[in-house]
Amino acid sequence: MLRPWKLELEIDKKLGKAVYLQIADIIITDIRSGRLKPGDALPGSRNLAQTLKINRNTVVEAYQVLINEEWVISKERKGIFVSERLPVLHEKNTDALHDSYNQQVMSGGMLINFDDGHPDSKIAPVTELARAYRQIFSIKAKWQMMGYGHEHGDVEFRKMISQMLNHQRGMHIHQNEISITRGSQMGMFLTAQTLLTSGDRVIVEEPGYQPAWQAFEYAGAQLLPVSVDKEGISIEAIETLLTQYQNIKAIYITPHRQYPTTVTLSLSRRLKLIELSNQYNITIIEDDYDNEFHFGYRPILPISSFPGLQHYVYIGTLSKVVAPALRIGYLATKNQELLKKVGDLRKIIDVHGDVIMEQAVLQLIKEGAVKKHIRKATVHYKNKRDFVFELLKKYMKDVAEFTLPEGGLAFWIVPKAQLDWNAVTALLLKKNIKIIHPGQYGQNVNGFRLSYGALSEEQLEQTIPLIARIFSRFLTID
Repeated sequence: MLRPWKLELEIDKKLGKAVYLQIADIIITDIRSGRLKPGDALPGSRNLAQTLKINRNTVVEAYQVLINEEWVISKERKGIFVSERLPVLHEKNTDALHDSYNQQVMSGGMLINFDDGHPDSKIAPVTELARAYRQIFSIKAKWQMMGYGHEHGDVEFRKMISQMLNHQRGMHIHQNEISITRGSQMGMFLTAQTLLTSGDRVIVEEPGYQPAWQAFEYAGAQLLPVSVDKEGISIEAIETLLTQYQNIKAIYITPHRQYPTTVTLSLSRRLKLIELSNQYNITIIEDDYDNEFHFGYRPILPISSFPGLQHYVYIGTLSKVVAPALRIGYLATKNQELLKKVGDLRKIIDVHGDVIMEQAVLQLIKEGAVKKHIRKATVHYKNKRDFVFELLKKYMKDVAEFTLPEGGLAFWIVPKAQLDWNAVTALLLKKNIKIIHPGQYGQNVNGFRLSYGALSEEQLEQTIPLIARIFSRFLTID
């Protein structure tokens, strides 16, 4: 079969970026530019591998990425072809996109919501999950799962979570040191109710995650906000607070990708934080809310993985990995007294978790479906992150500061001057664009979280220029 596409692939094995991703990104660029047109045939994997002098499996993996992203299709016994229906129509100019968007708004069109970093539910492994459910209900001993379960969750599921934390995140945790919850927010609430009493104080990041703050305040605790910079939470400010107050019970942090700014807590600050926690007998509550989606080298290990840390509660979730609607979270701690209180409280409010759901997800993990989905989703989100970064550089560079995050599903955008956020959010809402008001992250916060996980490329291409235009109306840059 004739394949007229002229190869212009330059692979740099020293780049630090996987070769198969380099191949995929180059082909995507050629599709976007029009060099490769819908229906065009790509070289066979064997021929391309020989031309590039690489392993054929690398080319196969690159083509699989393109198939997953719907840039190309595979026709049995014919080969790989550029899709007739591309993920986003880049040949449209910006004015046309704006006109189309404005028509949708005027006709009562859809609300485009920049949430706090939700995943794309369209790529959730729904088929695999449904199959796992059917298999569970077909087993002979299914009646055994119909009764009440353990307050901390299915023991086999907890065992699998402990293996994941130990092998992938460097922790040293036993299955009996884990409690399964309905999402990470329940884990936060249970931790607050069992660890804190009225009059206790909790150090929190500012800007920070307000739902966690509300859980602490509901338990009667007083919040002590500490500022965040490019290296994470200020250790100097924490030390000052520890010398001022006697009843600080906990420090709540999101060190892997700080919420909402996405910065990573530096190693030197992690070590100092552990030292202070041990010295003052303070529990570190570590919220690792999106560990799985990481686009660079291996993720930095949790603070809770450091063997010298004496007091911690580690909180995570599987909801972003499988599907947001499936409320599966967990908390891990060496504090058995705290864990018993968590179990006792759990029995009062919920008796036990969703045993069937835990078994279904456990089966997906065992058969490798979750690992496969994470690989697919990581490629999906990395490509979308890179796409957004190009849009930001094109439209936002003169009005805001931003950096390329190494993972997660959001950018942190800081305007180059203080904005009237009440006016900005109101004006955006008139354009059917909803963003989280910075006031939800703390006081005097001048930045917003631009999430991209749940939005399509076309939605992002339509709205980011409009956001930049509205920002420019309010800026008074010297």
